[in-house]
Amino acid sequence: MRLIILGPPGAGKGTQASRIAEHFGIPAISTGDIFRANIKDETELGLQVKEILASGGYVSDEITNAIVEDRLGQDDCARGFLLDGYPRTLAQVEALDSVLAAHGGALDHVLELTVDDDVVVGRLLKRAETEGRSDDTEEVIRDRMAIYHRETRPLSETYRSRGLLVEVDGDGAVDDVTQRITTALT
Repeated sequence: MRLIILGPPGAGKGTQASRIAEHFGIPAISTGDIFRANIKDETELGLQVKEILASGGYVSDEITNAIVEDRLGQDDCARGFLLDGYPRTLAQVEALDSVLAAHGGALDHVLELTVDDDVVVGRLLKRAETEGRSDDTEEVIRDRMAIYHRETRPLSETYRSRGLLVEVDGDGAVDDVTQRITTALT
């Protein structure tokens, strides 16, 4: 199964992605995790990404597309994958379409977790406290939400028009959300 999970930052994509991936026996690929690992290792990419995230922005399509294309070419993706945090823009949708077409594949579903903005802000502020994420200040979170609504939210309409979008309420207990997702995808 080839899946994308969409939703605003803090919607629970990472938590649910690992559960969905385990359920379907596919790798969960998080661009955010890839970027954070590079930041931690202080690679050239990591230093670039750290500066971008500290200002509340997103990493460029060019960098992100190359990282995703490389990752999807790895053996464990042959049976499928779940992309978390990618694509974020219509240009990235086109890049992903090209990568999948080159390998003779297509997406099965695009899952969107829907969560109220104020709930998301509260979740991310709590996560910032518990995980020490310096990039999760309220100002930066609200800037990311504005970018999400402007640039990423239109992807929902693109995938809806293709008959791939599956919307699931992402608010509530983690197990309840997982159950709603599993039911929606089967």
